[in-house]
Amino acid sequence: MTETNNLFSVKDKCIAITGGAGVLGSAMAKGLAARGAKVCVVDCDSLRGNEVCREIEDAGGFALSVEANVLDRKQIQEAFGCAVQSLGRVDVLINGAGGNKKDATCIPPDTTFFDVPDDAIRWVFDLNCLGTFLPSQVFGRHMAQRGDGIILNISSMNAFRPLTRISAYSAAKAAVSNFTQWLAVYMAQNHSPRIRVNAIAPGFFLTEQNRFLLTNEDGTPTPRGRQIIEHTPMARYGRPDDLLGTLLWLLSDASRFVTGIVVPVDGGFSAYSGV
Repeated sequence: MTETNNLFSVKDKCIAITGGAGVLGSAMAKGLAARGAKVCVVDCDSLRGNEVCREIEDAGGFALSVEANVLDRKQIQEAFGCAVQSLGRVDVLINGAGGNKKDATCIPPDTTFFDVPDDAIRWVFDLNCLGTFLPSQVFGRHMAQRGDGIILNISSMNAFRPLTRISAYSAAKAAVSNFTQWLAVYMAQNHSPRIRVNAIAPGFFLTEQNRFLLTNEDGTPTPRGRQIIEHTPMARYGRPDDLLGTLLWLLSDASRFVTGIVVPVDGGFSAYSGV
């Protein structure tokens, strides 16, 4: 039995985070490192990745920055090699890389669903779906060989309730949720029941990918932004550190009998019918 005071501990866990230099990814990296985890920040933006790691190290934590494109298997394999060389192993993979693109968004009357270009749709699906599949294959093989590990995907509230204007992103995140369930069963049945796969579905957090939809250039909310707040019972956007409690639960022994689920962290958005 795990002692209650250690139930949510991530101390000494070796954790790789793709998209670890982003708004949400960096908050996860800092939060986990502050609690004793050893963190490998995997991101295509090496400058920002280095900055995140410096902040972690300045606070007394351990962090490694590795530049990699999650759509390039060779780069992911090299990132994995760097992580294992520095950390000794990888206990946890967080697939945090993802996002939307303005060109894949319908904003009437300027663009409609019928006008969304192929390359923009493909960009969104590749980043969110393939960008989750490939790291799961590379890091997941390591976990399968060890017979132990955790994969945590980042889905979205759009996977539960597809939102207007962002058809490609909603469909891509629905695929991530479905893949999470599939991979959880596959890993448990074919490799080890000690390999768990779950996902977090953030509600509305301001990021660089959605800021253009939710705020005007002067910082005031767009009509869409106001509508979102009105339909969020807690009446605010999420803050990056709002994810930490759920994150610690899913990466610790507190959830040792939990696999194949997608947890909303949305301020009640998914529970509210609008009336």
